[in-house]
Formats: sequence, C-alpha cells, structure tokens
Amino acid sequence: MITLAGCQKPQDDQGVKVDGIVSKQFEKSDAIISSYLDKLDNTNTSREEKTQILCKDYPAEYKKNYMPALLKSENNHYTEAKLLNDLKSALDFYKAKENIQCE
Repeated sequence: MITLAGCQKPQDDQGVKVDGIVSKQFEKSDAIISSYLDKLDNTNTSREEKTQILCKDYPAEYKKNYMPALLKSENNHYTEAKLLNDLKSALDFYKAKENIQCE
C-alpha cells in the first residue's frame, strides 16, 4: 500500500490580511468608545467633557472607525441603518440623562 501525502503552501490570502486589520481597527475603536462611555457614566467627569464626547468625539469615532469595521467584518449581520440607529439611541440616552444639547 502506498500513501501519498501532499503539502499545500499556506495561502497569503488578502482576505486574511483584511480581516486582521478590520479586527484590530474594531478592537481599538471599541476600546475608545468604551472609555467614552465610562467617562459619561462617571459623576466626576465635567459637563464640558461630556458635551465634547456626546457632540463630537463619540459620534466621530463611531462613524469613522467603529461602524466601518463592523460593516467589513466577516460575521457581518449589521446594516448601516441599524448601526446609525444604535448610535442615535445611545447618544439620545446620554443627552437626556445629562441634559445636554448639541449645537
């Protein structure tokens, strides 16, 4: 009996590289957003900082990095509309809680 074994060269697949980059982008952005939420929940965070986070920093990070990474992810079951709705819900909650209005 003769056994033949074949070796296959590992593929330098562009999809793997993209998934790795997307994963790192998502993890970094998720950590930034988590830090924003921690600051929003912290009673020692100034009103000015909370306003900056709610009106500028959080939405910018979410739209520029977090959302695109989720939309590119392999297990993508999100839509842009759903993610934007989630962002709006979170921002509305904190704005109401802190009585903050963005210009």
